[in-house]
Amino acid sequence: MAAPSPPSPPAWFVYLVRCQDDTLYCGIAKDLNRRIEEHNSADKGAKYTRGRRPVELVYTEEAASRAQATQREGQVKRMARTQKMALIKAGTSQQ
Repeated sequence: MAAPSPPSPPAWFVYLVRCQDDTLYCGIAKDLNRRIEEHNSADKGAKYTRGRRPVELVYTEEAASRAQATQREGQVKRMARTQKMALIKAGTSQQ
């Protein structure tokens, strides 16, 4: 009998970054390091973050699929700032 394969890494991440003006931006990505670099680059990243660089990654949450990540992103975006700050402080998923 073959040994069970190790769990595969999560396919997607939901993340929050803190912008230079202290606002929070929520997004999804497969490669967090690349995405944060894009947010901080001169020609890539979200339109919202382009004028608010540099950004700092302050929260991540794993999702098994793009659909789940998109759904969770919507939930986080609808949260009040105080709720987002609680997520950051807890540092864990609050589903």
